[in-house]
Amino acid sequence: MNTASVPSIPLLINGEFVQSKTSQWRDVINPANQQVLARVPFATADEVDAAVAAASEAFKTWRKTPIGTRARIFLKYQELIRANMKELAAILTAEQGKTLPDAEGDVFRGLEVVEHAAAIGNLQLGELANNVATGVDTYTLLQPLGVCAGITPFNFPAMIPLWMFPMAIATGNTFVLKPSEQDPMVTMRLVELALEAGIPKGVLNVVHGGPDVVNGICDHPDIKAVSFVGSTPVGTHVYNRASQAGKRVQCMMGAKNHAVILPDANKEQTLNAMVGAAFGAAGQRCMAASTVVLVAEAGDWIPDLVTKARTLTVNAGVEDGTDVGPVISCAARERIEALIASGVEQGATLELDGRNPQVPGYEQGNFVGPTIFSGVKPGMRIYDEEIFGPVLVILSADTLDEAIEIINANANGNGTAIFTQSGAAARHFQEEIDVGQVGINLPIPVPVPLFSFTGSRASKLGDLGPYGKQVVLFYTQTKTVTARWFDDSTLGHGVNTTISLK
Repeated sequence: MNTASVPSIPLLINGEFVQSKTSQWRDVINPANQQVLARVPFATADEVDAAVAAASEAFKTWRKTPIGTRARIFLKYQELIRANMKELAAILTAEQGKTLPDAEGDVFRGLEVVEHAAAIGNLQLGELANNVATGVDTYTLLQPLGVCAGITPFNFPAMIPLWMFPMAIATGNTFVLKPSEQDPMVTMRLVELALEAGIPKGVLNVVHGGPDVVNGICDHPDIKAVSFVGSTPVGTHVYNRASQAGKRVQCMMGAKNHAVILPDANKEQTLNAMVGAAFGAAGQRCMAASTVVLVAEAGDWIPDLVTKARTLTVNAGVEDGTDVGPVISCAARERIEALIASGVEQGATLELDGRNPQVPGYEQGNFVGPTIFSGVKPGMRIYDEEIFGPVLVILSADTLDEAIEIINANANGNGTAIFTQSGAAARHFQEEIDVGQVGINLPIPVPVPLFSFTGSRASKLGDLGPYGKQVVLFYTQTKTVTARWFDDSTLGHGVNTTISLK
């Protein structure tokens, strides 16, 4: 391949898009046909230092920028994202594989956080208590931390960067972003639009790379906070390393999200919801409903679920009518296929086998079709591991309480759902389940930005979640001021209450 014909993804340092001086590069590959779309650099240590230095210098003035000025930048930014939605979705589909409607959804969910950042004037308010003692007032200020950093995954290359840098910057911080090296192109286009919206030079910087760049971010003494979304092994490493370096850290990590179906659930609506939640985005969502627990008579629904899944179309994301696009890489496809084989070997019943689907015109694509296992039990790899592909595993329980026990025994606590027409059953479920995000007749209960993403247990490290009110606290330091003022007229600073009528 002639690398001169392939564009090189730049770094962003101090407001300038610059070519890396690294000798280490990675190809960005279209997962539907293996076309090389671009080359992404693995930034050098000096380039990471330069990005942090630019952010540190910019913080000196950005932290004092009026809050209204910051808000207006994000008002403009959301306007630019809307105007370029189709282009952003097309880039995302080419490098990540999502269908075009799903790619637009990826961008839109990030746009919602940008809109939230535009309301920063109401979100970054302190508190005041008047006369806590005689003539004494106490109030709080939510002040920015300094340079913050974000490390984002491949599965939502638009949404998750937009979870991070808009809220960090809106609260008065500066930012260093490390996008996924597998699909950085849509992220870079969003960064271009952010600069067009008016983000000053040095306030937002971008470096690319792998473990060395991640470690450089975790270790850098001038970075005050790190936000991470991605796999559990990497997230645990980031949390431990950055925490030991004295930083604030939030890590949203792996999951095994269960949906409980009770016999009284609305059958057609529930089947449609589960097929979309399990196989949409090729199962590459940290909130995918990848596990179903059928309770009592709902166990008879398996043939209907299989029939519904068979109707889905596997194809490239750019093709009309596509329901399931390719997974991100050849390695991901091979791993998914190996896990499917392990399920068969360990005694689960393969109700629908999605391996090796025929996709005319895209024979080199990383495709796995909808796959369903029944008779799954804890201890099987397909249950214990996050598959991150279009594979749905089905467990059975005799009662709702047994289903709750199964879910609470799982290490992860990202999301869960219950399908029922019983308010009492739903309330019992939401009270007893030990999972951060609960859906009632909704399979993917990701909250809108008015609230905060609240995964729990092994799915999350750090106390505060991304976006919403919690992230304002994550990106700010609370300063408490207790003040007392004396009226001493002998110093010429007293208050003269005499009103002259002359």
